[in-house]
Amino acid sequence: MVRKARIADARAIHKLLLGYAREGMMLSRSLPDIYENIRDFYVFEENGETVGTVCLHICWEDLAEVRSLAVSADCEGRGLGRELVEACLAEARDLGMKRVFALTYKPVFFAKLGFHEIEKSELPQKIWGDCMKCAKFPECDEIALSITL
Repeated sequence: MVRKARIADARAIHKLLLGYAREGMMLSRSLPDIYENIRDFYVFEENGETVGTVCLHICWEDLAEVRSLAVSADCEGRGLGRELVEACLAEARDLGMKRVFALTYKPVFFAKLGFHEIEKSELPQKIWGDCMKCAKFPECDEIALSITL
């Protein structure tokens, strides 16, 4: 079941994200950062356990980002990631967002959801915000994708 995250989910979210960060698949997020942004997160809960998470981050008046998508290894391939991203897209529509983007190493996954590849230069709010703090900047090797709502 997909639901909005609660404070009690923060440590499970952190654990999921840390696993992906260790593999170099996403930037790590500190536990304090997760607590600060808990209202942006969704979780996929199964039998009382958090097995997936995602975050919808508002960047600008018409732009949001799907970030921190992680599903536990034993649950991959079951559509949990799709459900999590669809929850973000539904919220983005409800908020009146015009466009949502993702930076990813798995562009095929997002393409199946209707996202299309774009140049990172189309995301000035992102580039001059979070990206400048990244150790990989300006040599980012993630693929930028976007969907118009």
